[in-house]
Amino acid sequence: MSRYLLAIETSCDETAAAVISDSYEVLASVVASQIDLHAEFGGVVPELASRAHVELITTIVEQALTQSGVSGPELAAVAVTSGPGLVGALLVGIATAKSLALAWGVPVVSVNHLEGHLASVFLANAEAPFPQTALLVSGGHCMLTRTPRPGQYSLLGETVDDSIGEAYDKVARYLGLGYPGGPVLDRMSAQGTDCLAFPRPMLQEGYTFSFSGLKTAVVNYVRKQPDFVVEDVAASFVGACMDVLLSKMRRALVEFGDPALAIVGGVAASPILRQRAQELADEFSATLLIPPQALATDNAAMIGIAGWHKFIAQGGSQLDFGPEPSLRLTFS
Repeated sequence: MSRYLLAIETSCDETAAAVISDSYEVLASVVASQIDLHAEFGGVVPELASRAHVELITTIVEQALTQSGVSGPELAAVAVTSGPGLVGALLVGIATAKSLALAWGVPVVSVNHLEGHLASVFLANAEAPFPQTALLVSGGHCMLTRTPRPGQYSLLGETVDDSIGEAYDKVARYLGLGYPGGPVLDRMSAQGTDCLAFPRPMLQEGYTFSFSGLKTAVVNYVRKQPDFVVEDVAASFVGACMDVLLSKMRRALVEFGDPALAIVGGVAASPILRQRAQELADEFSATLLIPPQALATDNAAMIGIAGWHKFIAQGGSQLDFGPEPSLRLTFS
């Protein structure tokens, strides 16, 4: 069997392709971001995202294959994100993957985007230890899971309203800081002081998250304090978010004692979260697993690793699969 797999990711606003070996070596990873396209709207516009994927996908795949030195017929399979995500964006990737797989005579593998994020720990450590306490934090998701082994998950808790990435974007937009909110709020917070008493929602309540009330508290403060210091607001908001995330992870490490703490998803690119998570992992003598900063946000390398896991366990997918915008993880 060939040692190489092509992966395609088009679930939201990144057009990405990667070639991954069966030992999880990234031979090529190409990502075209649409941030500039959507920035003026303060968020992703689905129609624009789908059109951009159509325009870019062929070039991105060609670049990944050229960089890897692997040709289509040499592949073991083509893996592609089938959900969750924007239906039109997903459809572009799926149609491309099926067409290429049929042309090359290789199987196609449908991949859950969330499983891709959880599999991205192998981009940090190809020998990632299990079981893992795993926090998935992104623009659309915020959940804490336990992963006894690759492909098996149990849900500890998730957000009841906004994801943390969504809260970041909304606060940044309200403060006039642009889109996406995560990087700019992190930069601003480094220049400010966590001196405002913003709430830490559900801090002592199990593993459930809530960020809507925190977002509202920031908006109300800014409305009442026209002379607010934006750096202090950013630092206080980010500090509250980090306290909530760290408290949930700490609770899980105490309860389960897992040897590894994994943090994945776009928010895992946050330098503040990475630093505080390392301190927490050190406290519990746990191995911290965070993908490299460039591969924490949406990319095809993580889809390739999850694709390998699924392909080895189950083989290729039936060709009648389609986009599943609301696809969830299967929990044991």
